[in-house]
Amino acid sequence: MTGRISEETKLRDEIAAVGKSIFDRALTFGSTGNISARLSNGELLMTPTNASLGDLDPARLSRFTAEGVHVDGDKPTKEAFLHQCMYCRGKMRGAVVHLHSTYAVAVSLLEDIDPADVLPPLTAYYVMRVGTLPLVPYFPPGDVALAEAVAERAEASHAVLLANHGPVVAGKTLREAQYATEELEETAKLFLMLDGRRIRPLTASQRQDLLDRSS
Repeated sequence: MTGRISEETKLRDEIAAVGKSIFDRALTFGSTGNISARLSNGELLMTPTNASLGDLDPARLSRFTAEGVHVDGDKPTKEAFLHQCMYCRGKMRGAVVHLHSTYAVAVSLLEDIDPADVLPPLTAYYVMRVGTLPLVPYFPPGDVALAEAVAERAEASHAVLLANHGPVVAGKTLREAQYATEELEETAKLFLMLDGRRIRPLTASQRQDLLDRSS
């Protein structure tokens, strides 16, 4: 019992630290975005509704059973199902970060992106940390149909981009999910900066080699 409490306390503090780091660097704003992480017993800790990631109280995080039932903490975000979809599609996933980050959202608004894989392989770290980024069609926040659309794409990719909304990224650990989300945002920024110019992305063989190395 003591071990579980210690694990939970540490994870609560880490969620608050990651949230503040993300907020302080303007990757999120106001009360947008949410973070979750999974305990070894399958329970989830998640940032609650109307909470700023820059000012989280670790003791007030929403806690869910392994079956997805809210059991204590503040009222959960209406986007909790986005996190649960990502966990259900990957047994090794231990954390999820969802942001409304500016450059990723901007890319999600473009008409001519590939819905199967939104961003080209511009850098090695993007390929290794994100891999592929399918686009999920627009649904209003909280719409159950959004959960089904996310689940469909999350089986083959640990990161998805919600149209007109933002990225949802899973990782084995919270730091892994954080770093992948940040890599995605920086790559989206690069992509927009290079708009209209001829680019030289990684080749298919270079991309595959990186995926093989990181698998």
